[in-house]
Amino acid sequence: MTKPVARPEIFSVASYVGGESKLAGFENPTKLSSNEGAFGPPPGAIKVMAQAAATMHRYPDGGSTKLREAIGAKFGLDPARIVCGNGSDELLSLLIQSYGGPGTELIMSEHGFAIYEIAGKLAGCTVLKAPETSLTTDVDAILFLVTPATRMVFIANPNNPTGTALPQSEVERLRDSLPPHVLLVLDAAYAEYVERADYDAGVKLVDAGENTVMTRTFSKIFGMGGARLGWCYAPAAIVDVLNRVRPPFPINNFAAAAGIAALAEPSWLETSRAHNSTERRRLTERLTQSGLKVIPSEANFVLVDFVTVERASAADAYLRQRGIIVRQVKSYGLPHCLRITIGTSEECSRVAEHLTEFCHG
Repeated sequence: MTKPVARPEIFSVASYVGGESKLAGFENPTKLSSNEGAFGPPPGAIKVMAQAAATMHRYPDGGSTKLREAIGAKFGLDPARIVCGNGSDELLSLLIQSYGGPGTELIMSEHGFAIYEIAGKLAGCTVLKAPETSLTTDVDAILFLVTPATRMVFIANPNNPTGTALPQSEVERLRDSLPPHVLLVLDAAYAEYVERADYDAGVKLVDAGENTVMTRTFSKIFGMGGARLGWCYAPAAIVDVLNRVRPPFPINNFAAAAGIAALAEPSWLETSRAHNSTERRRLTERLTQSGLKVIPSEANFVLVDFVTVERASAADAYLRQRGIIVRQVKSYGLPHCLRITIGTSEECSRVAEHLTEFCHG
């Protein structure tokens, strides 16, 4: 060899591409492509981040003690079983590195979050995708793929980019049917938006045994995507593993302070959830009335099925010409669909009006 050679797994995946934020010809386009919180970050989070600048020369607490205590108090969880990460993506990758590797299999749903496949392949895992039913995770299809080499199953509930969610009974059936040594990871990034009565983000299954992990994020309803702050709730043994493999200082002082303040922001969760539910329903109704098929969503976005790739591309171009960016999801195997984030009332009205114009020629 005449130069350093990277592992072949590195070239087995395409780099993750986030939602676009810039649009030629528009200084401030309407960005509905990344499922960001409609109201931005809580005011209290902005305030404490500015205050944290004065101690920028100090290293952060590697264990994120105060942040874990605040998360535990907010959601009624034991802080000792919480691990914080540089976004939940980091924690998902650390779990795969710790429990996967060459010779193991990782199972995900057909249209599951792209990071599972990317991180799995980079770790040397064989990644298997289970077909979905009506764009919803199919428990039987996942179980059909289980072999002696299976080590992990990842499901997002609600799922991105489809917005669909499994009832608690199906999640429990999946856990009960998997071998006890197979780690089930429940990615609950959109948990705060769910209103259905039979939903549990993952706490019950984590508490019930030693083989389930729940991941969460501050990037969605707390509007802190740019801060890169996520966390997971896990059995003690898995917490020990994650604390051994995580970076020494995964959470910077700014993000930690902002996270604590966001959790304490009065009525933030309730107000944001109510807004999302109202605007998601209103947008769904208006698009449906225009003749479009909207997939029922439990998250802060809707997936719109335009039937053909050509029509979806034309709709995307039509919106771009009017300064609106939504998400193409062809990388998820859904080239005939567009994903639209629930933004402010004004933003939702704009996208509904322009798609109605598009549908009516």
